[in-house]
Amino acid sequence: MEEDLETAELKEHIDERLEEHEHAEHAPKAHAKLPDWIRYLSLSTAMIAVLAAVASLESGAHSNEAILEKSEAMLAEARASDQWAYFQAKSMKAAFSDGQAQIIADTHPQLATKFAAEAVRYRTESEEIKKSAKEMEDKVKESNERTEELMHHHHHFAIAVTLLQIAIALSAIAALTRRKPLWFVGLGVSVAGVVMFVRGLM
Repeated sequence: MEEDLETAELKEHIDERLEEHEHAEHAPKAHAKLPDWIRYLSLSTAMIAVLAAVASLESGAHSNEAILEKSEAMLAEARASDQWAYFQAKSMKAAFSDGQAQIIADTHPQLATKFAAEAVRYRTESEEIKKSAKEMEDKVKESNERTEELMHHHHHFAIAVTLLQIAIALSAIAALTRRKPLWFVGLGVSVAGVVMFVRGLM
């Protein structure tokens, strides 16, 4: 939001300077005529300011989405951890029931059969829990990859905003000092900003 305000302030300052020149132009013999390239400078600065605003919005949007994805990854990781703990508990119960069934197989065959059935049930449940835990881990991996991708785009847009603001600042200085080469430098920087903006979209 501060970036948008700075951009707007620079544009407003350029416009004020141009208005002063135009008023001075109508005043008889007060000031020299405003160079034609200054008008093109004003137009190019306005276009750069619009692009900087769009890049700033995109940068913020990708950053917010990355934070949400990271939160989803952390939540899925916690759930996966819980599922693995549950899986271990079920596996231990299955092993315990198996052991009990073997110990009392000769003395209490009916109870041994019950323990063996419980062991089978625990193993079946543990396999389902294991499957769920792996799905959660896959979700964590996907969310982390998505977060990295979003942050990659965010960085490109953030660099684009910086370059475009530098271009606006150079244009403002060029307008105030009437140094045309400085405006060209600003245009060159803005081209680099546009390149970063396009890379952010890809």
